[in-house]
Amino acid sequence: MLSLGLWLLTLIGLVVLAAFLGAFFTIETAHAGIVQRLGKFLRIAPPGLNLKVPFIDSVVRRLSLQVQQLDVKVETKTKDNVFVQIPIAVQYKVDPDKVYDAFYKLSDPIKQIESFVYNVILGHVPKMTLDETFEQQGQIAVDVERSLDASMKEFGYSIVKSLITDIVPDDKVKAAMNDINAAAREREATVSRAETEKMLLVKKAEAEAESKRLQGEGIANQRKAIVDGLRDSITKFSEAVHGATAQDAMALVLLTQYFDMMKEVAGTNRSSTIMMPHTPNALSDLFAQFRNAIITGELAAGAHGAAQAEGSRPPPRQV
Repeated sequence: MLSLGLWLLTLIGLVVLAAFLGAFFTIETAHAGIVQRLGKFLRIAPPGLNLKVPFIDSVVRRLSLQVQQLDVKVETKTKDNVFVQIPIAVQYKVDPDKVYDAFYKLSDPIKQIESFVYNVILGHVPKMTLDETFEQQGQIAVDVERSLDASMKEFGYSIVKSLITDIVPDDKVKAAMNDINAAAREREATVSRAETEKMLLVKKAEAEAESKRLQGEGIANQRKAIVDGLRDSITKFSEAVHGATAQDAMALVLLTQYFDMMKEVAGTNRSSTIMMPHTPNALSDLFAQFRNAIITGELAAGAHGAAQAEGSRPPPRQV
């Protein structure tokens, strides 16, 4: 009897201790506890130390109120028949005022969010081309966020952000797009090189034209200086030598230039110039040829002037 009573007291003590310990429970910060009594919802337990009736009340779930992220990968086809994979990161959290709805209205919130994401993506992307999908990536993410937030609010969930992290077409499509971009850049580079070469040619032509213009002005000025110098030399020669004519002075100038030329040719050892005879008789003949050419030119000019004067006279009048 004594041992039976001892066992009974020990059992009662253990039950009392378990009841005492079971009356207390804690909820972590940014969490909410779902407390049920005999299988029926009782209350929402806040963070910290809480009490419950032992063996009757139970904490069936501790829901996190922090922002969580769900990664969804949607595969679809664009308007131009390109299959793409679109990874979407959905950031969501439980509304602290709707913990009851978040726990009891949805059996699997993750699957529910995925279904809404698929519904929005499949309603937008097939209406766009691949280029438009890339261009409107941000707008698609905004539409997913708005649609999810409106649909999940009644279930106690709030959508914080929806992000499209990438758009991944098929490998062959990516290779073709890279080839197109490379060809476009090569075409731009070719046009740029052609424009550069054109500019260089234009500048070179302008420089050559300016050089020739300046060269022509220099030659003209040189010839003008030579003519002025010859005129002064002939004038001074005629004044200094009595009876000398302009033809004699011109012949002397030509002979002087001839001797200067001979001196310049003889001064180089790489000249391929054919030399003319320059004996004294040859120089006399050359001087005579210069003088005869000048005289012949003057006679021809005088005959031509007389013919013009004769032709300009009126015919004799007949009586």
